[in-house]
Amino acid sequence: MTSSRGRQETQEERADRQWSELLQELRVAQTGVQVLFGFLLAVVFQSRFEDLGNTDRNIYVVTVMLGAATAAALIGPVSYHRLLTGRRMKPETVIWASRMTVLGLVLLFCTMCSALLLILRVALHNQLALWLVGAMALWFLACWFIFPVWALARGRSARREEEEEGEEEGGEGGGGAESPDRGSGGS
Repeated sequence: MTSSRGRQETQEERADRQWSELLQELRVAQTGVQVLFGFLLAVVFQSRFEDLGNTDRNIYVVTVMLGAATAAALIGPVSYHRLLTGRRMKPETVIWASRMTVLGLVLLFCTMCSALLLILRVALHNQLALWLVGAMALWFLACWFIFPVWALARGRSARREEEEEGEEEGGEGGGGAESPDRGSGGS
């Protein structure tokens, strides 16, 4: 079976490939989240925690809850897969696991910003903390969401241009309609 993206794979083969790719992505994200969450849990047992004001304690509680939610969302796909293995639902599993991963990344963004806010408020004791967190939040957004969406938009417009060129050439030499399936079927 051939998909419109040029790969020669069945729906199940595609789901297997996408699941493997998703697992690699999750391994990176889960490790970082687990380390961050472990540090957050340890903070409350430090002697300086008693010195925090109400605002900073509230930021801490929100940060820990966001960290827990992030861990759940990024570990969730593993449980989802385990419970559905052998039920011939891999394409659906990949879709839902992918959605959970995106949710986990959004929660991780919130956790990172909240943790930075707490740390910088304690370290700086001034409004500069908010500006620094705002700058880092924009950087996270750019790296995690804006750049990928920009690359996706550029890729789509480049493919559209190639297809239009292929159609123009296809009128003379025939075979222009087949060009999207050529070239990327190997990987």
